[in-house]
Amino acid sequence: MCRLFVVPLVALTAFGAGDSPDLEAVSRIKHEAEQNSQVMEHLFQLVEVYGPRITNSKGFYDSAEWARRQLEEWGLENAALEEWGPFGHGWSREYFSAHLHSPGYEQLIGVPLGWSPSTEGKVTGQPVLVPLERDGRPHRDEQAIDEFIAKWKGKLSGAMVMIADLKKVRPQSRAPLSRHSSSDLQAMAKARPASPPIDYLDPDLQVPEDPADRRAFFAKAPRWFFEQRAKERRRIQSKLNEFLVSEGVRLVIHPASRGDGGTIFPPRSGNYHVDHAAPPPSIALTPEHYNRIYRLVDKGIGAEIEVEVRTTFYKDSMNSVNVIAEIPGRSKPDEVVMLGGHLDSTAAALGATDNGSGCAVMMEAVRILKVLDLPMDRTVRIALWGGEEQGLLGSEAYVKHHFADPGTMQLSDEHAKFSAYFNVDNGTGKIRGIYLQGNDRVRSTFSQWLGPFRDMGASTVSIRNSGGTDHLSFDAVGLPGFSFIQDWIEYDTRTHHSNMDAYDRAQAGDLIQASMIVASFVYHAATREELLPRKPLPKPEPLVRPAAEDGRKAR
Repeated sequence: MCRLFVVPLVALTAFGAGDSPDLEAVSRIKHEAEQNSQVMEHLFQLVEVYGPRITNSKGFYDSAEWARRQLEEWGLENAALEEWGPFGHGWSREYFSAHLHSPGYEQLIGVPLGWSPSTEGKVTGQPVLVPLERDGRPHRDEQAIDEFIAKWKGKLSGAMVMIADLKKVRPQSRAPLSRHSSSDLQAMAKARPASPPIDYLDPDLQVPEDPADRRAFFAKAPRWFFEQRAKERRRIQSKLNEFLVSEGVRLVIHPASRGDGGTIFPPRSGNYHVDHAAPPPSIALTPEHYNRIYRLVDKGIGAEIEVEVRTTFYKDSMNSVNVIAEIPGRSKPDEVVMLGGHLDSTAAALGATDNGSGCAVMMEAVRILKVLDLPMDRTVRIALWGGEEQGLLGSEAYVKHHFADPGTMQLSDEHAKFSAYFNVDNGTGKIRGIYLQGNDRVRSTFSQWLGPFRDMGASTVSIRNSGGTDHLSFDAVGLPGFSFIQDWIEYDTRTHHSNMDAYDRAQAGDLIQASMIVASFVYHAATREELLPRKPLPKPEPLVRPAAEDGRKAR
């Protein structure tokens, strides 16, 4: 016998039954993305024409103006470079040449370090070994810097110094390319085990060494913890820089902080902050070349090198910009759905996978929506951020200006009319799902929106938080901000912040897939009957460290 069950409508609504995807719209989005994709052309412009794009450099401003102009040509409205600040001074590399001349010639692979000055023409001679760093890893504590200064004071005038000992080079034990396996995605779909709270006021607190523990540690850290940690590092680095400059050091040579075989993930030395002491001219070499020079000097054979560096500092304006443009909504134009990625790159990189690919995907998503002229109730607004690499500065400034200050949580009128922000900033890999950022209220909705893309490998919905990208600026003031799960490809092994973050490392098929998924998510958020549900508002989180409890002194 067949029984009929009546399911209350409210139950269906609670589980997102009203969020079934518009398959006609999805089909049109897929067709446009596959047959007429321009995502690689956007990436070409950003990376090969305008890269590198260090915030406040000429390349950054030229790329921002190109993006603004392109968005305007597609018919987006209110395209503008929205100013924020202060940021600090920009910097760019203009020329680099490095050679070992004796005992045997070798052209050296290296990069100038960000925010380091030019050499005085060609610098030649034999380096001096002054290893402050071990295996390319810097000593962060002030005691090590003080001991270094005491040992070398008055002994480095006019010297080129190698500031680390030998960098270990190990055979690669795993493939540089990786995609998430089914077991990886199943693990991501599970919530992390509950962990006890961390006392960030404990003066003896240590950052965990294990990568998984580190991620959990930083996911819980308050804003003031990151700010204080960064200030302390800048202070110690400035102390070292001031000493090296006062000694008259002509060049500082580092090994790559990681990477080998010509791929250089460089350490940091200079800084965009106007009150940060600039280092002497500074470079990083691939470990194989650094180690050869080091051994020749260490064994008394000697090594004659020649290096020339030319860089430019930009100090005309301390403020920076975000690129903003929008497709106005038809019936609810005051309600907003946003998508974005960061435009800026790091000092050694062209910024293809970090994050030219994310910007190209977002530009392609709005191009698709605009050319299809899909009717959307809410306004769709794209943002390409500046200052992300220095701590999400552009998106943080935008959120603070338009929605709320996370330090006070005083909300603007725009805050109540915001639906969601979607971000892409994890390399060139295709989308495999989405992080809920702890917002279980959107689980059913996002699961349904991913439905038409399951056969493309995108189906995972994870309750977990994703860190380090601009969606955090929105999440910090209680706005729905989301980052997509992406395949890593070569992100950690070859491209992230390295000299090999080039156009050729981008995967066209993956970016096409990502652009259609982003366009679909944005379309459905802009046409959904209600704004996307939110988590409870967070408490105000000031940047100033609070006074320690139970009698402890806050340092």
